[in-house]
Amino acid sequence: MNWLLVVVGAMVGAPLRYLTDRAVQKRHDTVFPWGTFTVNLSGCLVLGLLSGAVAAGAASSHLQLLLGTGLCGALTTYSTFSYETLRLAEDGARFFAAANVVASVVAGLGAAFAGVSLAQALWG
Repeated sequence: MNWLLVVVGAMVGAPLRYLTDRAVQKRHDTVFPWGTFTVNLSGCLVLGLLSGAVAAGAASSHLQLLLGTGLCGALTTYSTFSYETLRLAEDGARFFAAANVVASVVAGLGAAFAGVSLAQALWG
């Protein structure tokens, strides 16, 4: 049964990632991968909120499988982040490559911590 929760979450997360990435990237005329940045930050925030809710007893382990592993696992993408960063560096956009790495790590951790803090404020 647990695997089904992961599959259902991923069935929502994967198309959501693609559609969000395309919608965000279409609005920005730059080489910076704003679409991937957006989905990764969103996933970090949701996962932080969910982890905080589970820790506070406000969410079940089943919800964690559905949303945390399934949805967030398919929504976020380390491989695309790595590929786009490498592509920027190879194309001579080294500033954007470095900015992508630093901003993604710092903002991603910040979003996860913000999600946990929000969950503690709501259910802690």
